[in-house]
Amino acid sequence: MRVMIFGCGYSGQAIAETFKTEGARVSGTARSTEKAQDLATKDIHAFVFDGSAFSNELLIELREVTHLVQSIPPGKEGDPLLKLLARQLRELCPKLQWIGYLSTVGVYGDHGGGWVTEETPGSPILGRSIERVDTEEAWISEGKGGGIPVAILRLAGIYGPGRNAFVNLARGTARRIIKKDQVFNRIRVEDIGGAALFLAKREMEGIYNVTDDEPGPPQDVIIEAARLMGVEPPPEQDFETADMTPMARSFYGANKRVSNAKIRASGFQFRFPNYRMSLADMWSTGRWRG
Repeated sequence: MRVMIFGCGYSGQAIAETFKTEGARVSGTARSTEKAQDLATKDIHAFVFDGSAFSNELLIELREVTHLVQSIPPGKEGDPLLKLLARQLRELCPKLQWIGYLSTVGVYGDHGGGWVTEETPGSPILGRSIERVDTEEAWISEGKGGGIPVAILRLAGIYGPGRNAFVNLARGTARRIIKKDQVFNRIRVEDIGGAALFLAKREMEGIYNVTDDEPGPPQDVIIEAARLMGVEPPPEQDFETADMTPMARSFYGANKRVSNAKIRASGFQFRFPNYRMSLADMWSTGRWRG
């Protein structure tokens, strides 16, 4: 496999590490030379891509790519990669066998704490999630036009080494916001890598929720992390009166439980199906620091 990951950030690097375990040659893009150099230190063939144009070096690489992962979020003007491909997918990537697009469970919107599946119609309430729905459809259309399977990975709240409740507690930035009956799903970043590899190896297409088994109140994660650290959790703060940024507050506007039954039924097994075992793993190994 020759894999290209557009937007090789936190999730993209986890995907890269997982593909490398299969002997894949992995390339990735970053927006700056400095970030590209950082990718190179991690045995990722790095290219600078800011969404404006493909470099000659990147065009040469694309001709050899067999698996493509798009992790760059769309803007108000759509997906920057799709704009450049412009129905030239087969011409630019003649060896391409599979595409993975990283989306979000935010496309489902608010369901009052009820369960949603891949069959649930999207009803996003935030602008960035609305853009995701349009981009999902555009990638599926692009794939059909080139005869290439496209898998949409709808991701829950991402956490893992370096980005977790332990880090926030250690920094003194953890907050225990209480909103009645609010639940969230989450996903350990290594499981994103595992799901991408699973779908890619089988050239599977369609929409898949990539999320843990147990949607739950966000404050419970903080309490469990504090218990493992042996520290006091931060005091409770009522959602209605808490001082929060508009962005942070907006996340609480969508309350739902997201099912991962479809990808499980396909045969994928999560390494970290719930936050308790995941936190215990990070704490016992020290990997929480990143």
